[in-house]
Amino acid sequence: MTRNDLRDTIPDVRDGLTRTERIVLYVLHETQRELNGRNVPTAMLYGRVLEYVNISEAELHDYLERLGVR
Repeated sequence: MTRNDLRDTIPDVRDGLTRTERIVLYVLHETQRELNGRNVPTAMLYGRVLEYVNISEAELHDYLERLGVR
């Protein structure tokens, strides 16, 4: 396992989020701002998250569920 792999899976001591969870929340927030606070379609979010991290659609749904995003 490389150092980047560890950073992607081990929660940060500051807030308990992994790097991938933090990316998902950041992209969600930025996209909501662009859409003037409206809900973000999952397909749009997935496409934008893929620009930062390589995850499957199922993994994105798992992250969203864990983070309590509806």
